[in-house]
Amino acid sequence: MNERILPLPQVDDQPLQHVLQVLNLTRTGETTFSGVSLPEWNNRVYGGQVMSQALIAAASTVDRERVGMRLPHSMHGYFLRPGSTQEPIEFSVEVLHDGRSFSTRRTHALQRGTPILSMIYSFQLDQPGIDHQVAAPAAPDPETLPSVADLFASVDHPAARMLLRLGAFDLRHVEQPVYLAPAEERQYTQMLWMRTRQPLPDRTPQCLHRALLAYACDQVMLEPVLRAHGLSWLGGLSVASLDHAMWWHRPVDVSRWLLYVQDSPSAQGGRGLGTARIYTRDGHLVATTAQEGMVRVQPG
Repeated sequence: MNERILPLPQVDDQPLQHVLQVLNLTRTGETTFSGVSLPEWNNRVYGGQVMSQALIAAASTVDRERVGMRLPHSMHGYFLRPGSTQEPIEFSVEVLHDGRSFSTRRTHALQRGTPILSMIYSFQLDQPGIDHQVAAPAAPDPETLPSVADLFASVDHPAARMLLRLGAFDLRHVEQPVYLAPAEERQYTQMLWMRTRQPLPDRTPQCLHRALLAYACDQVMLEPVLRAHGLSWLGGLSVASLDHAMWWHRPVDVSRWLLYVQDSPSAQGGRGLGTARIYTRDGHLVATTAQEGMVRVQPG
């Protein structure tokens, strides 16, 4: 058995099309899948990529004819080892539970038989229930803010050149970005807007939108940690994602502007925690996410 598991929408934006291609896994068995990676300047697999691929694999084992249409509502897991972009990734899905309303899956991502990621995903039928949310804060319109693409275009660095060439998302920070230098003001909060560079077709599956949101989040989750300590991405750091959790609350369209309201509740022991509430432009809370990462400052 070798078949593609996800019908790909076609978009004009080449970087986004590359992301969609790597999310289009090949089924190699009833609960096993194979995928490839986007290139990275350090040849390490981007964590958001393998996390979203693992979600697509898990979703492909939820039989809608048997249990109904169930969308992912939460995921929790660990990055175990760095992955290599030079080798394929195998995904093995364990069917843990199919109840009347919820389905639970565990996905292991492996290279050469060794796990690099382990995630648990939960899926739910669309059901009525109580409804509330924390209100979105006021934020400048994204059109009034500079895009990080403009910043990357001015930088002679391999990571900046690759992000400019392959970056599928337009990011616009409300505060001063911390890519090249520390922010002038230390604070453990930040806000930014994000969307895909080009729209996705109207009939794009909601599960794919949620996978793309997981893909995008890993780019920015630890920035409040750096901002709080007067650090920047080019400031002699050793940074790695350790674990990630995400809850999807409401339907999301990643090709429309999304506001990330972020903070870092704590940093200690060489680890920092970042959280984000993600809102639509009209103030609907679509997701909440949290990530702890290793953040070590190199001496000197």
